[in-house]
Amino acid sequence: MKRSLGARTYLFPTPVLLVGTYDQDGKPNLMTAAWGGICCSDPPCINVSLRKATYSYAAIVERRAFTIGIPSESQIQEADFIGIASGRRVDKFAATGLTPVQSKLVDAPYAEEIPFLLECELLHSVELGLHTLFVGKIVDIKADERILAEDGQPDIFKLKPFSWEPAHRHYISTGTSLGQAFSIGKIIREK
Repeated sequence: MKRSLGARTYLFPTPVLLVGTYDQDGKPNLMTAAWGGICCSDPPCINVSLRKATYSYAAIVERRAFTIGIPSESQIQEADFIGIASGRRVDKFAATGLTPVQSKLVDAPYAEEIPFLLECELLHSVELGLHTLFVGKIVDIKADERILAEDGQPDIFKLKPFSWEPAHRHYISTGTSLGQAFSIGKIIREK
C-alpha cells in the first residue's frame, strides 16, 4: 500500500547543475541549481528554475544567456559551496579556484575545470510561483576529451556526475549500467 506524502518537490534523481552568468557589471558567477533538465529535442533546449531572490536570476533576464555545467564527483565540494554562497557577497570563482571562461557563443561564463558544459540562449521565461522557469536553447555543448567514449560521445561513467536527493538532502553518485535502453524491454511481448 502506498502512503500519501503530499505535494512536494521530490523527483529522483535530481541533477546538480552549475548555472553560469555575468552580472550587470560583467562579474562572472556560478550558482548550483537542482530544478532543471532537458525540455525539448528540436530545437535542443534545457530548462532551469530559479527564485527571483537569487543573484543569477537578474543576470539571466538581463543578459538573456546562461551556461549549464555538470560537475564530476571530484568537484562535489566546489558545487556545494557554489550552492550555499551568494554571488552578491562572494567571488565564487576565486573562492573555489575555478577559472572563469567567457563563452564565445553566448553572453555567459563557465568554469574551465567543469568537464561538461551547455551554452544556452534564453528563449522563454515562465513565472510559476516562487520560481521562474528559464528555457534555454542549447547553442553548443563542450566536453573535456577525457570524458568522451571511443565514439566521441560523452561517457557518463567517465564524467561521473552526481545527483541531489531532495528528500534527505544528500548527494548521490552515478550507479552502474542496468542494460541498453530501447533493447532490454524487447523481451516483453505485446499482448
